[in-house]
Amino acid sequence: MSETISPDYLVIGSGAMGMAFVDTLLTDTKATVAIVDKYARPGGHWTISYPYVRLHQPSAFYGVNSRHLGEDKIDQFGFNKGMAELATVDEVCAYYSKVMHQTFLPSGRVAYYSRHEYLGDGTFRSILTHKVVRVGEGTRIVDATYMKVRVPAMSPPAYEVAKEVELITPNELPKVSRPYGGYTVVGAGKTGIDACLWLIANGIDPRNISWIMPRDAWLLDRRILQPGKELAKQSAAMAAASHEAIMMASSAEDLFRRLEACGYLMRLDDGMWPTMYKCATVSMAELEQIRRIGTVIRQGRVLRLDADKITLQNGTYDPVPDTLYIDCTADALAKVTPTPVFSGNRITLQSVRQCQQVFSAAFIGHVEATYEDERLKNELCRVVPHPSEPMDYLIANVQTQKNLLRWRAEPRTAAWLKQARLDWFKKVHPPAPEDPAEAAEFYKMVEAIERSTVKLEELLNQLPEQDAVRAKAQLARF
Repeated sequence: MSETISPDYLVIGSGAMGMAFVDTLLTDTKATVAIVDKYARPGGHWTISYPYVRLHQPSAFYGVNSRHLGEDKIDQFGFNKGMAELATVDEVCAYYSKVMHQTFLPSGRVAYYSRHEYLGDGTFRSILTHKVVRVGEGTRIVDATYMKVRVPAMSPPAYEVAKEVELITPNELPKVSRPYGGYTVVGAGKTGIDACLWLIANGIDPRNISWIMPRDAWLLDRRILQPGKELAKQSAAMAAASHEAIMMASSAEDLFRRLEACGYLMRLDDGMWPTMYKCATVSMAELEQIRRIGTVIRQGRVLRLDADKITLQNGTYDPVPDTLYIDCTADALAKVTPTPVFSGNRITLQSVRQCQQVFSAAFIGHVEATYEDERLKNELCRVVPHPSEPMDYLIANVQTQKNLLRWRAEPRTAAWLKQARLDWFKKVHPPAPEDPAEAAEFYKMVEAIERSTVKLEELLNQLPEQDAVRAKAQLARF
């Protein structure tokens, strides 16, 4: 049993990036689209994420361009108090359902194949009936799954677990029905932070929490990502402070110290130099809470969990009896090898701005809808790989700023950015004013970005030879 269809585009995945791309296509073109997804509803990893997860950035900068997310409110309670609201997982899932059923499908130009698996070569199959569907040769294939977003509920941990050990995923935390002798969070990323915060918020004494942290991380202060006139002034001030830190830095290490001093970056422990940077965003209130945790275990990754012993790469640790373990080790955004966004009949969605996946997907949709020359398309969509270590902070900023400067030089793209809801940069770096009298200040800002980009490259050149060579190779790749 098979069928052949001929949409203009076949989009693999209805997660955040796939939805943002399709939304731009529907707005800017008359194209037809088929979306194939293995899940039963749109939203990708959000549909299986832990129930207490919230966005790490304001709702105002998330979702798709054509539909607002949230109510533009300032949180009055909790760890995000005083800052723009962060949508809950329920709000995000409901939002994507509305986008699909109130915008995409009513357009008459989108066919949605939920519970289907993509087989390759323009072919996909129903998980329930095994009916096979193929697209015609003229259909462009859009891979919205390349960045491989993963959450702990998707797969078992990579370490051994003895039968008598009680190990749960973050999804199961709200189902815990009795007190334990201790609680051990495994994993130092944002999921681990969220698990620690959930335990503390639900009355667990921080002294009873152990946190296995293979790498300390540089954390972004959420104050730098705030919309609205009043909060945007705060964001602009933080951006100005980061530019000054870059220009004054004498080395990469000095840069991080300056970024920390101005409040742009933060770390859990002043005595530990971070070796990880993955764009994790927290508030100062959240940082203060996780600093209360009683035991932080820094002996590398877990190799095995036994009831009376934790075996790690660099030693062992004796847990308290009756410990509950929470596995937070899935790498939500693992670093993948960049590939050209546009290649013949194939489009591979990736980040073209540091840690802004949904904006990037919407932007790639704009480029696809606006330009024909593949060389120009890839020039506008130079990939910014998701960072993993501190050096990647410099690389990602260089490429992000180079992309921004290139976009501003293209009139049609500059016009699109001016109206793009997902573009939070316009709050911090507004577009060129139409009034010539005001243009001078704008061009001073552009010159400042150019200077800071050059300075970041100089700092990369000062790294140890092996790191400097790797940085140059990555920046030259696309």
